[in-house]
Amino acid sequence: MDFIDSIDFIDELDVEFMEGIRDNNISRVRINPFEEYDDDQFKKKYRFSKAFAKKILDLVVDDLPSDTRGNTISPAIQVACALRHWARHQIQDDSGDMQGISQQSISKIARNVAEALAKKAHLFINMPTTLDEQQEAMRGFRSICNFPTVIGAIDCTHVKIRRVGGDMSEAYINRKGYYSINVQVVCDAKLKIRDIVARWRGSAHDSRIFNESLLKRRFERGEFHGRLLGDSGYGCTSYLFTPVLNPSNSKEESYNRAHIRTRNTIERCFGLWKQRFWCLLRGMFMKLSTAKTTIVALAVLHNIAIDMNEHLDIVRYVRHSSRSQTQRPTVRGAIIRQRFINQHFN
Repeated sequence: MDFIDSIDFIDELDVEFMEGIRDNNISRVRINPFEEYDDDQFKKKYRFSKAFAKKILDLVVDDLPSDTRGNTISPAIQVACALRHWARHQIQDDSGDMQGISQQSISKIARNVAEALAKKAHLFINMPTTLDEQQEAMRGFRSICNFPTVIGAIDCTHVKIRRVGGDMSEAYINRKGYYSINVQVVCDAKLKIRDIVARWRGSAHDSRIFNESLLKRRFERGEFHGRLLGDSGYGCTSYLFTPVLNPSNSKEESYNRAHIRTRNTIERCFGLWKQRFWCLLRGMFMKLSTAKTTIVALAVLHNIAIDMNEHLDIVRYVRHSSRSQTQRPTVRGAIIRQRFINQHFN
């Protein structure tokens, strides 16, 4: 799976001993937030339940840098700090509230936790592969608006990043004029992220990202029995259905209505994901490679949060900013889609 790069999952780890993230000016005893706060206090402070944070701690503790000498920052504090940093994305407030940890240290901690999570993405981000898994995915989508044979909804969303230097700088500027990574996501009916590609420059079209993805090759090899739903920024194929651009009869209109409602899961997925982690909304102003790794890490956290029924008090489904030019369907894709419409829609 080409989360970040088709060969290298994350960049080489620039892991530093914890001397690099100590507070050198003061020697302090830092509290363990898991012991200090009750469940309500913990969630108010970190935006996630204590049970969720403990799950993440257990998942990454062996991969976090540690040092038994001096005034270290414990893995528990590192995980809590990273979650708060990503979820709230208020660095000034964080540095004043996170037990005296500096802004620079918060950034290093978040990077280390992100790398630890991204290395485990293959455990939490997977397309349904077995027949039973694919049939379950199809049932989930069919329950929305009776649209059959769908195993995923696909789209791209832009994540703002800081200015990129060098010869490739302009390639990261998207059509709205800011620097971004264009992130391709496939979600299921439960809004879980089943596939993610977080390595493309902001100027890249959605269709190009999919056309050069491992996921497309897997569909063309016949690994899946179902299909994806995408908007008109993708070409219609036998395994990726798009709306009919100019519906000419009631069957095509019914198909389009069902397509829109069913494909809307990806819009809702983006909205929920970005409301969980405000850094996805406000921008990631860090090293480019770290931003890519962090996006994958946040996809892992999103899926775990859904599995654990982590509740958000307020979810505003913010419309994401990725609108590519309309792609015409392939001849074969248009024929297969028309047969499908005639068979399943009245």
